[in-house]
Amino acid sequence: MLKLLKHMKNRERWMVLGCIALIVGQIYFDLTMPDYMSDLTVLINTPGSEMTDILSVGAKMLGCTLASAALAIACGFLTSRIAAGYSFAVREKLFSHVMLLGKAETSKFSIPSLITRTTNDITQLQMIVVMGLQSLVKAPIMAVWAIIKILGKSWELSAVTASAVVVICTTVLAIMSVCLPRFRKVQKLTDTQNRMARENLTGINVVHAFNAEKYQTEKFDVPNTEMMNTQLKNQRLFSLMQPVMGTCMNGLSLAIYWLGAALINQIALTDVAGRIAMFSDIVVFSTYATYVVMSFMMMVMVFMMLPAAQVSAERINEVLDRQATITEGAKNNADEVGTVEFKNVSFAYPEAQEEAISDISFRIEKGQTLAIIGATGCGKTTLISLIARFYDATKGEVLVDGVNVKDYTFDGLYNKIGYITQKAVLFAGSIRENITFGESREGFDEETVDMAISLSQAKEFVDKTEGGKEHHIVQLGKNVSGGQKQRLSIARALARKPEILIFDDSFSALDYKTDATLRHGLARELSDTTKVIVAQRISTIRDADKIIVLERGEAVGIGTHDELMESCPVYREIAQSQLTAAELA
Repeated sequence: MLKLLKHMKNRERWMVLGCIALIVGQIYFDLTMPDYMSDLTVLINTPGSEMTDILSVGAKMLGCTLASAALAIACGFLTSRIAAGYSFAVREKLFSHVMLLGKAETSKFSIPSLITRTTNDITQLQMIVVMGLQSLVKAPIMAVWAIIKILGKSWELSAVTASAVVVICTTVLAIMSVCLPRFRKVQKLTDTQNRMARENLTGINVVHAFNAEKYQTEKFDVPNTEMMNTQLKNQRLFSLMQPVMGTCMNGLSLAIYWLGAALINQIALTDVAGRIAMFSDIVVFSTYATYVVMSFMMMVMVFMMLPAAQVSAERINEVLDRQATITEGAKNNADEVGTVEFKNVSFAYPEAQEEAISDISFRIEKGQTLAIIGATGCGKTTLISLIARFYDATKGEVLVDGVNVKDYTFDGLYNKIGYITQKAVLFAGSIRENITFGESREGFDEETVDMAISLSQAKEFVDKTEGGKEHHIVQLGKNVSGGQKQRLSIARALARKPEILIFDDSFSALDYKTDATLRHGLARELSDTTKVIVAQRISTIRDADKIIVLERGEAVGIGTHDELMESCPVYREIAQSQLTAAELA
């Protein structure tokens, strides 16, 4: 957990010092009270004491109480500010770090787990910072200070106090050693529950359609029951805390007064002043001993939260320690424009037994169209992911504009590429905000936005929506159809005016007419733009300058439509299954 403190900003660090100063002041006033109590006891039991002297001591006690309360309030406000600022900094760091990681790194963590780490785990840290500054800092200082105050007054009473402290510490350590592994288990079960809940809500229509409500509920009950049992075991142990603390406190008070009475009885009855002084010392000792025990009780309260916070800190550090395997180069520009070349490229996913693509080589020039076709799972998406450098090739070189993609800065590479994903992704905001999403070297003006909407065949439905380009898109684009999402996703890539457009089966959600109109528009308006198209339809790719046919990660055919119909049985089989003899003629 201490490792995460480096993310605390300097402002919060100075606030911590101020908070410690306030705590020391609060302890000073709290521990001054017993001295005044001693004076007050002596004055009350001494014949002839003046009322003004008694009231003066009482006023000092009241002043100490008010001063302690004021410092406690100020410390509370300050700790809240520190905890909020610290959690903000850690949350920002975690989110930014995840954004820098690639698919290979983020795949090690499930999405629900990353969400839990960003929310619940950081909340645990925030709570421990609040409690730690107010209790964990205060308790040791108060305990040591109170012990110094009572040293030398009575070894018998000191021994009794020490025994109570030993019992408390032993109990806490024993409980914590048992509970810590269970806290780790609870966090993992929380991730499991979040994952199952997300999965269930995402596929709620399928659940209803297959009458699987009971099945899913029973499935969820397994980790839910396990979590309940684990938490019950922890709570049963924690329930021992209060009785042990209460017994120690009451036992300590009884022991102090019992021993105190014995000590007073040892003083002669005629020595009234000595008996009063001893009684006063016992009252003061009892108060200070109570402060000592209370200090350890405060630490116990923090220690009860500490295991969960420690586990949360480890989970956050696990993400922050994960380093991106894909790092950027230094180049922003190249001599060539719009070229893509693969030189003997192979790629295998981490921990995979076989290569996803094997020994692929090709080159396309500026303005040309490259199409990639093949059966599901043959490596089409993997191949184009290497162009966008979502992964790095295991063997060989991937060149964009004659430069290895590994040598580009991220901005330099992505300014050259417009990428349309297989599954269209929209973000909460207006249509305009989705089209002008991210950064572009060209910038976005109204003409560019209109061009992108028109060319992507989205103009018709955009004009019909209420507000037009200002129409609000809800999270994940759930208020538009699949085809509309796909067209807006294409418009977003077109607005960047990239050198290279990459379509990852991006026409699958479009009808044949819209598909054809869109492709003809791209060929007409973007003749200088290089296009890489992954598709399942022969009609989508038959006019491409070069077609790569993939089968089990290998290129079994490269050429034009006519060439492949003659030379590639796999391509011919796909074409014959989709097109009639007349269409193939």
